[in-house]
Amino acid sequence: MSKNVTFTNAGVVLAGSLTVPDRGAPVPGVVMVGGSGPSDRDNDTHFPPIRRHLVDAGIAVLSYDKRGVGGSSSDWLDATVDDLATDAAAALDFLRAQPGVRGGAVGLFGHSEGGWVVLRATALRADVPWVITNSGPGMTPAAQDRYALANLLRKSEGITDDEVDAALAAYDRITEAGRRDAPFAEAARIAQSPPTAFSEHAAEVDERYWNFLKRKQDHDPIPDASRLHCPHLAIFGTDDELVPVADSIHHFAAAAHHPDRGSRATLTVEVFPGADHRVRTGGGTRLAPGYLDTLARWITGRTADQAT
Repeated sequence: MSKNVTFTNAGVVLAGSLTVPDRGAPVPGVVMVGGSGPSDRDNDTHFPPIRRHLVDAGIAVLSYDKRGVGGSSSDWLDATVDDLATDAAAALDFLRAQPGVRGGAVGLFGHSEGGWVVLRATALRADVPWVITNSGPGMTPAAQDRYALANLLRKSEGITDDEVDAALAAYDRITEAGRRDAPFAEAARIAQSPPTAFSEHAAEVDERYWNFLKRKQDHDPIPDASRLHCPHLAIFGTDDELVPVADSIHHFAAAAHHPDRGSRATLTVEVFPGADHRVRTGGGTRLAPGYLDTLARWITGRTADQAT
């Protein structure tokens, strides 16, 4: 049965849900980290079916509300990737300390933005036994968002190729403004002058969100992936319109051959045909066939020989 829990990280109270299957012996565990924006412990509706399957497979699961969401204190808009990574590390330590959990067999799972977070958390410590990125981009947020914007605009009715190009050029000007720490008023002017198909999207950004985006936009996950000392499972769907899947796989594969990579740091890539950003098929109605079994089997395979 799942129970509500809280744990802390440098004064921030994080609230979540913990489920430890009763198997009569200590079990492995996983911390699930949600995606971008105000993600809660369920990552909307995404995590519950995954959690149920993993628990049924004998794996303890902890997921938690991001800062400022649900029962958690502080505010994600004030956080950096490093802040979120230390939250994930605090969750890892909390789960390891729970009765019935094999402390040495607890790893991290991050969806989308959570992929950046768990790679950073894992790269900063040598005691994480394995890490999973679920639709986790292998490039910066700026590059990933540009890809997502291009896909969105190309699907929009009535927008020509020239209008898409103009919108992406405006996006690039905004990205450069972020790199030189431009104030919000300047960024807003750039986004609207001249008006493009990007202007409407930019109008949804307020000053606080602009400051958050500036801090985050050039975070590169590949240095973290290059420093891993544990196995990495990277999961994607072929029809993900938010993440450049082929490029992400290429970057993660290059990181797997980096000289700073630990000897145990294998890379496994699983790509599910017809699956979207949440690795769902059927118009987003169900997880891709084989996804849950693949996930549980990979975790079990990495934890079977872990000491308690």
